[in-house]
Amino acid sequence: MYLMKVDPRALKDNPDNTRQSKSTPQADAMLLATIKAVGIIQPLVVFPERDGGNGLVIEAGHRRRRQAVAAGLEEIDVIVVEAANDNGAMRSMVENIAREPLNPVDQWRGIERLVALDWTEEAIASALALPLRQIKKLRLLAGVLPAMLDQIALGDMPSEQQLRTIAAASIDEQKEVWKANKPKKGDTAPWWSVANALSKKRMYAKDASFGDDLRQAYGIEWVEDLFAPADQDSRYTTNVEAFLGAQQEWMTNNLPKKGVVVDANNWGEPDLPKKAERIYGKPGKGDSTAMYLDREGKVQSVHYRMPEVRKPTGQTATSADGSPGADDEATAPKARPEVTQKGQDMIGDFRTDALHEALGRASIEDDMLMALLVLAFSSQNVRVDSGSNDNVFGTKRMKRHAARLFSGGGRLSFDMEAVRVAARSILIEVLSCRRNISNSGVISRIAGEAIGADSFLPNMGTEEFLVCLSRQALEAAAKEVNVLPRARVRETRAMLVDHFKEVQFVLRAALFTPDPKEVADLMKQADTPDYDRDGDPAANSDTHEDGSASAAAGSDVEQSQEPADEFESAPLDADETAYGIAAE
Repeated sequence: MYLMKVDPRALKDNPDNTRQSKSTPQADAMLLATIKAVGIIQPLVVFPERDGGNGLVIEAGHRRRRQAVAAGLEEIDVIVVEAANDNGAMRSMVENIAREPLNPVDQWRGIERLVALDWTEEAIASALALPLRQIKKLRLLAGVLPAMLDQIALGDMPSEQQLRTIAAASIDEQKEVWKANKPKKGDTAPWWSVANALSKKRMYAKDASFGDDLRQAYGIEWVEDLFAPADQDSRYTTNVEAFLGAQQEWMTNNLPKKGVVVDANNWGEPDLPKKAERIYGKPGKGDSTAMYLDREGKVQSVHYRMPEVRKPTGQTATSADGSPGADDEATAPKARPEVTQKGQDMIGDFRTDALHEALGRASIEDDMLMALLVLAFSSQNVRVDSGSNDNVFGTKRMKRHAARLFSGGGRLSFDMEAVRVAARSILIEVLSCRRNISNSGVISRIAGEAIGADSFLPNMGTEEFLVCLSRQALEAAAKEVNVLPRARVRETRAMLVDHFKEVQFVLRAALFTPDPKEVADLMKQADTPDYDRDGDPAANSDTHEDGSASAAAGSDVEQSQEPADEFESAPLDADETAYGIAAE
């Protein structure tokens, strides 16, 4: 056995080499970087070629030879040994199997030794072909309590998350915790207990809404988490009280108009004022905003609406035809619906926002626009007060749209575009699918289908909405998109939420397609005759001498209670207008 220098290009590969599978490009790049930095530390082992050859065959070091050639080395050191009978097959096998990489503790100590010899972290990373961030991690872990390092060197390794927690603690804290959790000789350490005792709540900079001014005022110092991915903001602080205080002050200083700061309940949801109705769609001008801190300390905001204050009437609620309300009727037990009440409320908000957006932006022909106006004013949420008595009721919301059709002199002066804008605005005011007093009933569904409002519906594949669906509805939605349902509803819902991040999902039951039965009930109203004061349906329209017709304005419920002889006290004149009939 002797040492000599040879040209790596003159060495021949051993056909009996144990390691035949190719190494990864990353491993080859790491070895090449090491050779360029410090050369070949371990000489190759070669033996003279048998059967009369005069070359040298590699027994150990094929990868080192290839990377030495790639590095452009003219000569390398090799150890020449006698050729074995098996062509070095057994020695090659032992050399590859018995090799053991350095354990993490030895790596940490080795890096600290290099640093003590004036190696920089950048030079160490280049020589070892490791990321600089990995070197920083190892240096951080080298600060672990020496007694813990001795335990780790025995092969008793904690998990990466546990190592993070231990390394982030001070040496004094580690000493106290290790004293209470040190294992007996031969036993493994209770790393979970050690990490749990050293763990601290972290509040991350990426979740902070406040700026440097409040950070400095509250004495918050950011610490970088070296274990986090390099492309993420991993700064954090363990000063939880100061972080939450800065967040609270930021919310107070940045409250919107009609905004309040509320607390989060035990489930992490905002504790809204009593009787407040949470808004899941687009908020209106009269809605309020509630800001709160979630469980992670992030600033969140939701919108809500307070009910209108009404004077008690002392009367039982009645329907439009005077019969007792539906609340007074006994209902038979029903099977669990596919969508919960909260889910129905959300669908109503989604539909209304989509309908309003379609009314404002979709292409609508003039005849369709006028037809929709007729439909809108026949909705169940529309009430027109009669002008036949002294108590005239109106709505400022409607007047502001009508005022756009008048000139400065108080006369009707408009172009067709102004009429279209006013018509769209009126439709937006009237038509609603919300599950409250503003619900327009089947009319809004018919209007939404007519103008294609389905295309304006939002993505319903969110955790907040899918939690409102039953198992059957979730599995049906999963089947439609070829997502395999899981054994647990929660897991199925999580899979759907992840799937619908990139794909639009609209529940079929949330589309605007109206219920055929409700449409049929609406069409039956065409068979209901309109009676005039003499009981003759045909007399409800008054034909004038010029051939035009005027419809008599119907009175409300209060008028129907007046004596019939009041209507007969004044005969109609031939030139009496429809306005005169209604005013009477």
